[in-house]
Amino acid sequence: MYIRKIVCYTERQINLEKGIFDMKKSHGTAVLIILLLCGVVLGGFIGSLAGGTGAFGWLDYGQTFGLSSPLVLDLGVVALTFGLTIRISVAGILGVCAALLAYRLL
Repeated sequence: MYIRKIVCYTERQINLEKGIFDMKKSHGTAVLIILLLCGVVLGGFIGSLAGGTGAFGWLDYGQTFGLSSPLVLDLGVVALTFGLTIRISVAGILGVCAALLAYRLL
């Protein structure tokens, strides 16, 4: 009976190490993803606002890459349109850095 309790405890401990029952780990990942998305969106918004100003125009400096025109797949019954464009700017990178700093301080 005593040996069975040790085996069950060891199995639960292994499951915790794998992250199956570790809610804190999944909660931390969700918070990190939300903070990163907020950092990218707010950084891009600040960059687009600062793009017209003289002193902070450098925040909007960046590169856009992806599909310039969407890819259309027409199957007769269903038409699928695929497109992806990513814009990386200085303000977006600063927003991501601020989000990572906020996550570290949590």
